[in-house]
Amino acid sequence: MKQKNNLKTIQMKKIAVIGYGVIGKRVADAINLQNDMLLSGVCDIISDWRIQNAVRKEYGIYAATQEAEDKMKSEGISVKGNMQELLKKSDLVVDCTPKKVAAQNVAIYREQNIKFILHGGEKHETTGHSFSAENNYESALNKDATRVVSCNTTSILRTLTALKRADLLDYARGTLLRRATDPWESHLGGIMNTMVPEKDIPSHQGPDAKSVDPDLDVITAAVKVPQTLSHMHYWNVKLKKQASKKEVLNAFKTSSRIKLIRYDQGLVSNNTIKEMFLDMGRPWGDMYEVALWEDMLKVQGDELFYAYVVDNQAIVIPETIDAIRALTGIETDGAKSIAKTNESLGIY
Repeated sequence: MKQKNNLKTIQMKKIAVIGYGVIGKRVADAINLQNDMLLSGVCDIISDWRIQNAVRKEYGIYAATQEAEDKMKSEGISVKGNMQELLKKSDLVVDCTPKKVAAQNVAIYREQNIKFILHGGEKHETTGHSFSAENNYESALNKDATRVVSCNTTSILRTLTALKRADLLDYARGTLLRRATDPWESHLGGIMNTMVPEKDIPSHQGPDAKSVDPDLDVITAAVKVPQTLSHMHYWNVKLKKQASKKEVLNAFKTSSRIKLIRYDQGLVSNNTIKEMFLDMGRPWGDMYEVALWEDMLKVQGDELFYAYVVDNQAIVIPETIDAIRALTGIETDGAKSIAKTNESLGIY
């Protein structure tokens, strides 16, 4: 995949991606679509089909360890250097490594004096700032580090912030049906013929949303279910005042990253929604938006009930691109960054 609209190359920021897995490969492709940033390389320890696809895309390959470099070379992969060499030629690094690995890499990033972005698997305290583009873009401007919150937390912030902007939100209570594992790892860690409730209420997503917006009154509970396509949320929201369904839908429409869908149009399940995005030509059938059922949504007095689906592999990708712009300062206006990212990813 070649750089789109490769203009003003001198001003483009060089971005490294550490970890070329489910999120990393998507972040790398998304960076490659922007005209104000350049993918300086991807770094990992793997040498199998995943990194070989990065070679096919002509991405620069870097090895995280000497052992990994030796293995890559034995598989015929041309290695440009190690992780430290990649960081030296980059303006910012996006860490997409598995949970807890990124936290260990932070010391390296700070030693190299490079800006960095982590993801929701790490704790808020690791960076001291958590990011959601429509919520707090400006607070991330020119910071040294941020954490793009998890897929579920991102969806919570998008929907509740839309209600808050319309001065409708009092408090929110949500139940999350969580996919068991990522689809490509279903043979390793999936669950069958059972459901596993998380012991603690609130589950971590509610407090995590408050790390971005401390004023949110939100409590979540979560259940792990035996499927891997997506998460599903059910929400009961206390409104500040009685409102019509139209008022609520208009509030949700203020977010370009909430897609209203209809049950009566055949979108009755997460697999049918996935099929729609595949037919739309999205890579991997990715859904960057929150898919919220407008005909299921119900307003009763000052109570609001709604449900939506979250693509756990894709929803944080546009957020990550916006976080890059905020930290590097190449765009100071959050709305402009969001619009630019949306256009590049086909979010309409």
